[in-house]
Amino acid sequence: MTCCSSAAPVAASAPPPLSFRPLRRPGAASLALPLARASRSLAPVRAALSDPFVLEIAEKLEDSLSSAAAAASPPPLQKLRDCSSQSLLSKRWPSNKDEPFRFTNLAFLKSSLLLPASSPTALPIEAPLDSPSPHLLAVVDGRVAPSISRLDALPTGVFVGSVSAIPPGPTLDRVVSVLTGGFADGDLFWDLNGVGAPDLAVIFVPAGVRVVDEPIHVRLCYSEGADVGSECLPVSNPRVLVVAEKGAEVVIVEEHLGIEENAERCYWANSVMEISIGEGAKVVHSYLQKQSANAAHIKWTSTRQEASSIYELIEVSTGGRLSRHNLHIQQLGPDTVSELAAFHVSRNDQTQDLHSRLILDHPRGYSRQLHKCIVSHSSGQAVFDGNIRVNSKLMLDN
Repeated sequence: MTCCSSAAPVAASAPPPLSFRPLRRPGAASLALPLARASRSLAPVRAALSDPFVLEIAEKLEDSLSSAAAAASPPPLQKLRDCSSQSLLSKRWPSNKDEPFRFTNLAFLKSSLLLPASSPTALPIEAPLDSPSPHLLAVVDGRVAPSISRLDALPTGVFVGSVSAIPPGPTLDRVVSVLTGGFADGDLFWDLNGVGAPDLAVIFVPAGVRVVDEPIHVRLCYSEGADVGSECLPVSNPRVLVVAEKGAEVVIVEEHLGIEENAERCYWANSVMEISIGEGAKVVHSYLQKQSANAAHIKWTSTRQEASSIYELIEVSTGGRLSRHNLHIQQLGPDTVSELAAFHVSRNDQTQDLHSRLILDHPRGYSRQLHKCIVSHSSGQAVFDGNIRVNSKLMLDN
């Protein structure tokens, strides 16, 4: 059975007209186009491959990753890109005729010149970032930045950093097994992140280990931005994977913000965090979104919980011209607890959007969700769509 609650926006304006640019076809090999050509004989597939705008973005993201760097990518990152590139072929750019985006206007993204964030030779930030926690993981434009992170005080066995720094062995094998590049419920933006992610940040907490006295602070910074009115929009695709093994406990603070020089500029942060929680484990997750008021922030959180595990999410979102959080939680065993609390503030010409989905398929699964939003200007809007799917057999048994 599916139970769905949806709230319309407080205020909404008519979407501006969309501009269209023909598909760019560079000489370099592409992830998308060869697959599209190979599928021309299949009429149903051809219909699904009819969005050149999506293919154009995919090509730009692929071209932004040098061939040498792509060839040297570690297995988990390569698996992610391969799965995402195939899944992307069946996706099209959403419009307000699609139910999940009925109240979320993406027109300004499509009318902008989307440019993947570059890979600078020097970080725009030289000193370690300020953080009250001794455990700081810095991610700049989607790339882990060890020189401005602080990770020396982590408990034995805990790994925090780039997937490329994990030596061959059980930890790397576990990361590969957990990574879900082919997430069946992911949308276009999930797949775009998978294709364009330049790095994969990993937080791995082994069985029975607790990291609770001081949180692991994941600060995701966006250094590239365009001037307001330029119609350019640099795109970053940071990706974080969290694995808490059986009986482990970890507290994570995830913070998104532009660097000081980029505070009011235009950019697009297209972020994904995957969380795998083992049997009897607990993850406490704080998510803070403080982007530029001219930025777009589209974020996915996908959490899978084994039996008797606990996931607690506290979300505060105040930034961005467009802020969209897609939250997907699946309870994979009995006696599982999911507690969610969100607070959004929507000001002048801002959209704050939360789409959540909880899947409760096992006995004695528990969930509680609280969502509050303040809209302080007539041109602001807030969107909330909460969906809870309960196994019908469980309802009959109870």
